[in-house]
Amino acid sequence: MREEIAKGRQVYVVYPMIEETETMDLQNLMSVFEALSRDFPIPEYQISIVHGKMKAGDKDFEMQRFVRGETQIMVATTVIEVGVNVPNASVMVIENAERFGLSQLHQLRGRVGRGAEQSFCLLLTSFKLSSEARERIQTMCQTNDGFIIAETDLRLRGPGNIEGTQQSGMLRFMLADLARDGQILTAAREIATQILEKDPTLAIPEHGRLRQHLASEGKDARVWSRIS
Repeated sequence: MREEIAKGRQVYVVYPMIEETETMDLQNLMSVFEALSRDFPIPEYQISIVHGKMKAGDKDFEMQRFVRGETQIMVATTVIEVGVNVPNASVMVIENAERFGLSQLHQLRGRVGRGAEQSFCLLLTSFKLSSEARERIQTMCQTNDGFIIAETDLRLRGPGNIEGTQQSGMLRFMLADLARDGQILTAAREIATQILEKDPTLAIPEHGRLRQHLASEGKDARVWSRIS
């Protein structure tokens, strides 16, 4: 961090929580801010802090200070996951990285490396990791490919309920698996699209069984347009 700041670069330090709880032994965002303030004292260094409990105006003020280069370090929760573009930032330190999902880690890592200079993303974890957490961290270390990361995330978390708002959990298909059988499911979708383009009302005799099936399913159909 010191080396990059000495070059004129900026640093993100990300934590998953704002306050400590009795059940989760995680670093406290505020205590970390205080510790960094001691290690990187003013006036040589300036530190911003941003988290979800701040008022919108205060949060935007701190963000803009960092964007303008008035602060060298941004201590934050995942509120910086998207929508923050600071090409001068070259270091991302993520504490308790095992507590983040793959998509979050990938989004956070994308906050650095936006300029021409080499950038670094440091994932800090506890020693005791579940097998799933270890696979998430290993995936992040092995690839920058968003498609591979998304496929791994889908396999680990499950796609959720495609007819509702649940965003994780395994589907109970009789045979298919969304992560494993992507090519088959894509082919099936293309065939269904071709059928509907040729025969939107399924009036052709050869589509009679499809029409009957959809009619029986339609009795319990949900209003999909209400699902965001």
